[in-house]
Amino acid sequence: MVQETHDGKNKDTNLPPIQQNRPALSWEMKIKKRLKTVPPCLGMFRPTVGQCCHQCTPDSLSKKPGQTSLLGFQNLLSFNETQTRYRGWLVRRVCCLLFVSGCKIYASPVSNRLERVCQSNRVKEALTAEHKAPEGGDSRGHLNHLSPLLPIINTCISPGFLRFLSWVMLKMFSSVFGSIQVNLNHLPALHRASKEGSLLVYVHVRQSAVDCALIPLVLFCHNLRVPYTVCPLHIRSSFIRSILQKVGVVLLPPSALTEQDAEMDSLYSPVMTSLVRELLHEGQAISVGVSAESGRGGRWLAHVTQLIKEGSVPDVSLVPVGISYDCVPKTNNTQVDLGSVLQWLWSLLWRRPDGSVRVHLAQPFSLKEMCESGRCRVGEWLPLQELLLPVILNNRADCVFGRRRMSWLLPSPHYASEPKEQTPPERDLSIAIILHLIFSASSCTAVMSTSLVSSLLLYRHRKGVSASALCRDVVWLTEELLFRNRDVGFGGSLEEVVRYSLSLLTPHLIVAAVPSRRDPFIVPRPSLAAMLHLALHAQIVTHTFILEAVGACAVSAMLCEVVGSGVSSRVRSDGVDGEQVNGDMEFDVVLCQSELTERALQLCHLLPPGFMPPCQSSQSFALDAVDSLVRCGILIMEEIPRDVPICDFWKKEGALSWTTSDDPYHSDSDCDVEEQDLRSYKISQPSQCPEMLFFLCSMLAGHLRALCWATSGLDRLHTPLPEAEFVAQMHRHLCDTASQTKQHYESCSEEAAHTAVRSLIDLGVLSEERQRGGVFLGVGPLFQLSENRRKLQRFISQYLFN
Repeated sequence: MVQETHDGKNKDTNLPPIQQNRPALSWEMKIKKRLKTVPPCLGMFRPTVGQCCHQCTPDSLSKKPGQTSLLGFQNLLSFNETQTRYRGWLVRRVCCLLFVSGCKIYASPVSNRLERVCQSNRVKEALTAEHKAPEGGDSRGHLNHLSPLLPIINTCISPGFLRFLSWVMLKMFSSVFGSIQVNLNHLPALHRASKEGSLLVYVHVRQSAVDCALIPLVLFCHNLRVPYTVCPLHIRSSFIRSILQKVGVVLLPPSALTEQDAEMDSLYSPVMTSLVRELLHEGQAISVGVSAESGRGGRWLAHVTQLIKEGSVPDVSLVPVGISYDCVPKTNNTQVDLGSVLQWLWSLLWRRPDGSVRVHLAQPFSLKEMCESGRCRVGEWLPLQELLLPVILNNRADCVFGRRRMSWLLPSPHYASEPKEQTPPERDLSIAIILHLIFSASSCTAVMSTSLVSSLLLYRHRKGVSASALCRDVVWLTEELLFRNRDVGFGGSLEEVVRYSLSLLTPHLIVAAVPSRRDPFIVPRPSLAAMLHLALHAQIVTHTFILEAVGACAVSAMLCEVVGSGVSSRVRSDGVDGEQVNGDMEFDVVLCQSELTERALQLCHLLPPGFMPPCQSSQSFALDAVDSLVRCGILIMEEIPRDVPICDFWKKEGALSWTTSDDPYHSDSDCDVEEQDLRSYKISQPSQCPEMLFFLCSMLAGHLRALCWATSGLDRLHTPLPEAEFVAQMHRHLCDTASQTKQHYESCSEEAAHTAVRSLIDLGVLSEERQRGGVFLGVGPLFQLSENRRKLQRFISQYLFN
């Protein structure tokens, strides 16, 4: 934590001005004003986010910025004459234009980049391997074969185009967002790295196509080098492509609809690796977005890691970027043409600014240090089948220690033209770096007011809540977020925060304002679009409480075992026989620590990427999950009565054994492993404990339920099917299941279907078969038996609180 300063820059850290000018709805007037405020920080201290990992990059962490106090935030859309070199009434009317004209631009001439890319050994060997060019051929023949990729190689940054488009984007964003708050804490470190000549690579988690425009705009307005931005959109208009390529936007080839289609070309990956090498040699910065669900975009980070390992580039500083929206802009269509752009610009004329954005630029850290230390990857990485199948099918009590290998985050190329294919350890290192960057970018993302209210309505008050109770929970959850060192993107009076977030979520809520009631009653709208919208906003809250959520689901699994089969051998009930245990236990059970940790460890292997840092072992994460429930008061440690106290050394059976003092494996502690297994926990009895437990369990229920529904839907699919068609049919099955039950719509998003299919592949439920038409998925031989599928469903459903 760092001390909060109250200077002029921090005055925009509360709610943006647009929400104060918003006309109040009829039900909004019934939320009475209270003196209590929602604090954006704990007292005088605001959480410090975006610091380097102390385990993976300790040297980078030691390079602290010069300031000791918080620099605050700055609204990117707020301009005045003090930000220009001029004064006067005319300057106040054109201050935005004058500000843009005064920003520093680092020119990026192409020079002989095309020739250097064509002459690189990587591209030459790729052409030779495909028999497209003889060895030692001239560069003109190379250009003929690389003609579809030549516009991408010639991408540059033109100062005139950059200033004009920056001014246009500032005007457009003023019509879309109420404010764009930029965290200034780590900007001095970026300026110092830029002066020292460090190569910067900005990494963010993909949420919207607006991300690709926000990061260059933020850097441009703060006089930092504008990066070459990797854009995953398919731009069909040649006019738009030519403009974007003048401002450093690296687009997909015209013939490729998606990144996966582009990587099918045998020349694409070698050329892009050589392009990244030449850009870094020129001293340029790069901005890359990574998808947390599919890992798209991770190939670009693998290119950079490969260059570091080869020694082609001395070092690169990675900068995680956290972007949070009050309302995530809808950019579902990945194909953009001139008509869609004009239609979107026309819609800006008739809309009012809505919501705010918060951008956190984290502290840069050395990629070379992370690669050489190897600390970002701990433990043995094993296939998910080896980690969970013995427990699922054989009902084995103990777990296999290790971490789940997510090789699909960096899929193997569909060609063999790479001169040096990565070895499995190098590939695992690249995947670990991708996972670490996804986790770091998500960790420095602020929680907005809409995310906080969405999580409360979706996980705690699904059946509805009064406005007064919602206000009370908003204060409670805000304090919990701040205690966990998570920044929040709001502040001010309680009435303003709740009213503002509800007004943005109004299309997805049912608000009943009855004259006889003191305050309105708020219910989430039971529709697919509404639930998916709330679940999308609530993801960042789940990321913050992931330890508590995993621990709560483990407790729920053990309680289900008690309810379903009486008291097991590892869970006992005080004074109650096995036949007497029924559905109403009132939580009067004692949970063994070892069994609870094993349940949490098994659940860790099913988590989507980005929730666990790769530099922490799964066993350590499971132990932290159990300890987090003790810290928040759900579990109470209980000492089992013993004939001889643990601390009584002389009454212990047997004589004391003497060992040499230089034995490195000797410990003076008398608490052996057998004694640690005797530790147990008891669920606390306060009235709010069950409600808190179920609130935490609900955070992972959407992901687990999608996986359970996907397993049950395998009977309805006629396999084998192409992977894209299989995922589409599985998505339809999830939507049909939710429509039949008329609930749990948050489990049927496209991301949930993709993650569930990927987990089933890793478990061996689905088998992959590579054919000419692509990858085909079919049910594996082990799970063609319905009994094995039922065992898998029971294993997953034990973590679902019913």
